Amino acid sequence: MPKSFAVYMPRKFKRVVLKLSGEVLREPGSHDNISPEIVEAIAIQIKLAQEQSVEIALVVGGGNFWRGAAAAGRGMERATADYMGMLATVMNSLALQSMLEAHGAPTRVQTAIEMKNVAEPFIRRKAMRHLELGRVVIFGAGTGNPFFSTDTTAALRASEIGADAILKATKVDGVYDKDPMKFDDAQRFEHLTFTDALTMGLKVMDATAFSLCRDNNKPIIVFDMTDPENIGRALLGEDIGTIVSAKPLDADAA
Repeated sequence: MPKSFAVYMPRKFKRVVLKLSGEVLREPGSHDNISPEIVEAIAIQIKLAQEQSVEIALVVGGGNFWRGAAAAGRGMERATADYMGMLATVMNSLALQSMLEAHGAPTRVQTAIEMKNVAEPFIRRKAMRHLELGRVVIFGAGTGNPFFSTDTTAALRASEIGADAILKATKVDGVYDKDPMKFDDAQRFEHLTFTDALTMGLKVMDATAFSLCRDNNKPIIVFDMTDPENIGRALLGEDIGTIVSAKPLDADAA
């Protein structure tokens, strides 16, 4: 019987980075749109967790509009394609900001590419101060550099602001030993070390992001956000998904 999630992670985080893919914001049946209903459901869960004094930063992808790597694979110059993807993340960031503030959650968008008319530039200490004052901070435009994913952005920003963990919202309920969409006998892990994940060749995040988390001891919690209420559960430290951390389970419990 696996030990309780609460044994090796706090029930309540002080500060977290929530990583959302752009695809989860997409209007059902659409290939390039934002669903106001989905954005609102996410905003409500974030607001509820914020009311429990959790400091929340968000990193959102732009895949509902644009994927730089995919465009590069079809002949577009990669750096240009990636910059376009960064702009797509800003559109999603603004949509989340608008809905969060509609539900009473003060929010700031900070972008790695300066665009004064729509957002603040990313300034680490300013972002941390916003969090301390109870504002949700959304990090847009990736790292500001091509060839880096928004997974890497989440790992980098979590390390910079001293987050307790990265919560990665996905379409599956954790990390499996093989693709659960293809194999009925796939086994879900409740806990893995970074070394375990590397040894087994499990793709938790891209290699750069994973290395940043491992080197800076930032636990990753992978969970299913098909049910939007899982976002609130994850933010409040409930037993959900798979945790990937530096230490083995027994060492964490010691």
